[in-house]
Amino acid sequence: MISGVAPRSLLGNYNVFPDHVLNARSEDILDALEAAYADGFDVANMSLGGGSHGIQDLLTIAVDNLDQANMVVAVAAGNSGPGLFTVESPGAAARALTAGASTVPHFVGAPVTNSGNTSGAAVGDFATVTANLTAPLGVVFSAPTVLSTACSALAAGSLAGRIALISRGTCTFSTKIRNAQAAGAAAVLVANNVAGDPVAMASDGTPSQPVVPAYMVARADGQVLKLVGGSSTTIGATLAYFLTPNVDIMAGFSSQGPTDVDFRVKPDVVAPGVNVLSSIPAAFCAKPPCFAFFQGTSMATPHLAGSAAIVRQQHPGWSAAEVRSAIVNTGEQGVLKNFSTAAPETNVNVIGAGRENLDFAVHAVAALDPVSVSFGAVPSGGGQTKTFAVALKNLSAGTLVLDVSVTPGDSSVTYAVSPGVVTLLPGATTALTVTMAAVKGATPGHHQGKLDIMSGGTSVAHAAVYTLIK
Repeated sequence: MISGVAPRSLLGNYNVFPDHVLNARSEDILDALEAAYADGFDVANMSLGGGSHGIQDLLTIAVDNLDQANMVVAVAAGNSGPGLFTVESPGAAARALTAGASTVPHFVGAPVTNSGNTSGAAVGDFATVTANLTAPLGVVFSAPTVLSTACSALAAGSLAGRIALISRGTCTFSTKIRNAQAAGAAAVLVANNVAGDPVAMASDGTPSQPVVPAYMVARADGQVLKLVGGSSTTIGATLAYFLTPNVDIMAGFSSQGPTDVDFRVKPDVVAPGVNVLSSIPAAFCAKPPCFAFFQGTSMATPHLAGSAAIVRQQHPGWSAAEVRSAIVNTGEQGVLKNFSTAAPETNVNVIGAGRENLDFAVHAVAALDPVSVSFGAVPSGGGQTKTFAVALKNLSAGTLVLDVSVTPGDSSVTYAVSPGVVTLLPGATTALTVTMAAVKGATPGHHQGKLDIMSGGTSVAHAAVYTLIK
């Protein structure tokens, strides 16, 4: 049995992408959101995004309004990373629960066996073998030791009856697989061009998609296979479970903040978005069950939406803003790694408040509104002091005595918060004031900190603090 994050939830589906069209109109998305709200749904999942339209962006306005009307709206940050200022709309909405994407410690893929060694190949939009396929390996080179990307036509018949091995990069997966198919390939293995696990390949949605089975293998596995061209290779029809050390790595494609209008921290929090099992249309499915593994912040977003549903079930009296804070402001820190170097990733505009931890969210005792402290853009030349108000609420059934602190900042930008200690009765709210002071001639760039809420020496909530010096 296959189950999602929040089993037994009532699921509504509102189609805003008619047929195989890859674009949706804002008007249709707005209609779907209004319909979902009218139908009484508590959480909306928006695995979509596009260019921002500034302060008059209709979708960001709608998302903010829905949150204030008590619907949690989880939104994909976008797949335009790496790079700052790449978060998309409506993920840029202030009150959206915006998802970044990271890796998981396993994937399910097709076993590829050569010379007694078996590795995993990721399944995506393209066909898969219906029975074990054994054939010679056809390695396609663009230079003596460099795998070809197969973005141009290959010699007719050059891959006849072979399992083609080509490289990721330069053109769409559909293009390269189509070219290998035209050269006679019986199946296609695309070697990843970056370190880490293989990922699910997405079609480009154009007509006449290739029908040959196609998979991605890890770069390291591709480097081994390219040395044994012509050798017998088997692609298994039965998917297998592969453990991997590549866990909690930020996905390189995951869009990053700050937002391009008000320079606010986004994404809010990170969830699994690489090699995630999801359903596929019948047109891309060789035989049922029609499931495959995909990547994207659109895969991370349903994890947050499902988590929000569970939190709402456990705490039906919490508002949408409180549910959102419970998920964001308990995000696990110190676990996420840079996609390129695997070093600890600490940039708040990459990871937000950290990796989502549903257990922490369900047991949250304090809520912050807003969920991050963003001072926006401050000019370097003049020196400036700004304050930011944060509402702190006791979500628990008992009185809380909380210690409040903020990291001091650096030589250009310093942070302070008051009061330093608060006592809150059950359900009570107090106001915190975070102060940012930028010195005259402050170093241009991104200056961040962290607001910490502690109880008895244990963190109960935290929020990213951010200033852009221009």
